[in-house]
Amino acid sequence: MPSNNIYVPKVRRAEREFDIRGANYCVYEWGEPNAPLLMYLHGWADTGSTFQFVVDALRERWRVVAPDWRGFGRSSCKCTSYWFPDYLADLDALLGIYSPDDPVRLVGHSMGGNVGSLYSGTMPERVCSFVNIEGFGLPDSDPADAPGRYRAWIKAGNAARRFSDYANLEALAYRIGKRHPAMSDAEALFVAGEWASRGADGVARLRADPRHKLPSPILYRRAEALACAQAVKADVLFVTGSSSEFAQRHGHVPERLFPDSKSVTIDGAGHMPHFEAPRALAGVIEEFLLPSL
Repeated sequence: MPSNNIYVPKVRRAEREFDIRGANYCVYEWGEPNAPLLMYLHGWADTGSTFQFVVDALRERWRVVAPDWRGFGRSSCKCTSYWFPDYLADLDALLGIYSPDDPVRLVGHSMGGNVGSLYSGTMPERVCSFVNIEGFGLPDSDPADAPGRYRAWIKAGNAARRFSDYANLEALAYRIGKRHPAMSDAEALFVAGEWASRGADGVARLRADPRHKLPSPILYRRAEALACAQAVKADVLFVTGSSSEFAQRHGHVPERLFPDSKSVTIDGAGHMPHFEAPRALAGVIEEFLLPSL
């Protein structure tokens, strides 16, 4: 894969930094400040910047804002552990910067979809529309697993497993392309450059704190997630990929999370529609959000 064969964005982005609750947050911005605001929340080990393909496919004027979660991408945090409630509080602080007075339109993918779901039920007055892309949550935990989970977390300490390194960005791009064959080589190389930095030795190292791989001592309680989802007042669109392993694993039943939601399946996409079908994803997002303008 030639190193100069990289996707060229159509819409230029800006980057800003904020001190959010002890974390140094990098936030990407596209569009004009006076355009309608759309905030995108990325998934685990992804970055906000890879929403670029969808931004480039949007037809209407939007101000798109996408943070890198603490410890991912270009956001950093001196954390010994990462706790899910922190993402909700970080999001609330970011909304205080970008939309202190008006409820917002959220789009969240996977982990970001779960954050958006919990937040939209916890602070329903702050969200007017919510697009959940493949944010199914996790299977319910067994309380009997608690002693073992606490033990695993204590034993792990800070010695988390490292994320893999790659010989160069091209090697990472090849891996991305193999996993998402609908992407072009140029798009895969763009994502590689967002996910990883190239060291002086040429090695591509992922921009992700390995502490994200520590076992969580807190069991996932699905009943609590459902309670938050059912407290959501915003209009909700649930988006799945037709070939998504996550959708198949969870029985493709978003109505169990959001009984009054609309749902759309994107043909030919898996768990990462923003990589595999960005134009289709942009279309369903805009079709859902435009009536609210």
